[in-house]
This record gives sequence, structure tokens and C-alpha cells, in this order.
Amino acid sequence: MVNQPYPPTLNYPSYAPDTRLTEGVISRRFWAYLIDLVVIALWVILVSIGIFFLGIITLGLGWGLFFALPLTALIFIVYNAVTIGGASQATVGMRYMGLRVIDPNTGRGPSPLAAAVHALFFYVAISTFLLWACDVLVGFVRDDRRFIRDLLTGMMVVRA
Repeated sequence: MVNQPYPPTLNYPSYAPDTRLTEGVISRRFWAYLIDLVVIALWVILVSIGIFFLGIITLGLGWGLFFALPLTALIFIVYNAVTIGGASQATVGMRYMGLRVIDPNTGRGPSPLAAAVHALFFYVAISTFLLWACDVLVGFVRDDRRFIRDLLTGMMVVRA
């Protein structure tokens, strides 16, 4: 009988990202977020225009959808899940700023679910200044510039 650990462990090839890939990432993430806010604001404006014209066509009944407009906050989470979890591994703002998101253990892109959870952690942290400040402070202290939400979801933002 051979001594093997139970449950069997998978031996992935180790991937150690170069720390030079994370230089200047925090400032780039800030600008990328502002660009993403503009992109999502454009989507919300387009949806609002659509609701307006739907209200005209339905003689005012469609305007009730304006009450559902605050639910477009879910668009942020879906936006991150689709873009970061997709082939480009980055949102529009991140691509513009030359960033991408990887799994630091394998070097591959994250799954859409991990990207959605990462976005959810971000919006929970940003809703409370103290949580957000702690999150960013950890990024300034660490050599790999990973925030708390990056550590929790197993992601790393690097220069593309």
C-alpha cells in the first residue's frame, strides 16, 4: 500500500507573479474605477431613456419602471462578472489603464462568480468609509498591492 494523502491533493504548477507587475497598480485601479463609473452611468442613462419612451408608448404606465432604476446597482456586479470573468480579464476602465485580473496561484483569469463576489465585496466596503479605508490601506502596505477583497477572493490585479 502506498502512502497517499486523503483526500488526494492536486499539484498545480506553481505560478509566482513578478512583483514588478504590480507597480503603480493602485493609482491605475482608481482611474479605472472612475472610467467604469462613466461607462455604467451611460448604461443607466440609456435605460432611463428607454423607460421614458416606453412610458410615452404605454401612456404613462411604463414610467413605473423608474422606481426599479435603483436596482441598476446590480448592473455593477454583473458588469464586473462579465468583464473580469471574461476573456479580457478586465473591465473597460482596467483595459484602458493597462490592467488585468489574474489568479495569483495559477496565472489564469478568475471565474465570473469570483469576479461577482469581488465586486460585491467592493461595494460593501465602499458603503462604509472605515471598511474601504482598511481595504485600501492593506493594499498600500503589501508588496503585491492586493486589497483585502483581492485576498478574500483569490485575485490579483497586475499590469497587462
